[in-house]
Amino acid sequence: MTDTRLAVGDTAPDFSLSDDHGATVTLSDYRGRKVVVYFYPKADTPGCTTEACDFRDSLTQLNDAGVDVLGISPDKVEKLATFRENHALTFPLLSDPSKETLVAYGAFGEKKNYGKVVQGVIRSTFLVDEEGKIALAKYNVKATGHVARIIKDVL
Repeated sequence: MTDTRLAVGDTAPDFSLSDDHGATVTLSDYRGRKVVVYFYPKADTPGCTTEACDFRDSLTQLNDAGVDVLGISPDKVEKLATFRENHALTFPLLSDPSKETLVAYGAFGEKKNYGKVVQGVIRSTFLVDEEGKIALAKYNVKATGHVARIIKDVL
């Protein structure tokens, strides 16, 4: 796995992934709008639930500013559907079991977990602008308070 990191101004890697309803979602479907693409390790875990619920609770504010939200994890579609139902999530959750998109965004690689270096999902968030360019790239974000910081940065 490479440790490629995206920076502001880079072209956002396109992707086509299945969502929590089984439909295919492609980044280029969002061309002409801003979209937050965030990567999280595992559905229905405490940190990932906190982050997803923060995005859910802030979705109207983001949508009103012309910003959509997509969450991506390596979880299977069925697990994402349960996650959505358990927490009334109102934005698409995308499944990347091959981790191809995670790697393309630099959101999979070495990270510290309880002081040990492991390979895994690096909690990361990107703002992709209307032309498909990276407008904001944040790696190793904390689940708590993260969405409020993103809103401050983009609105």
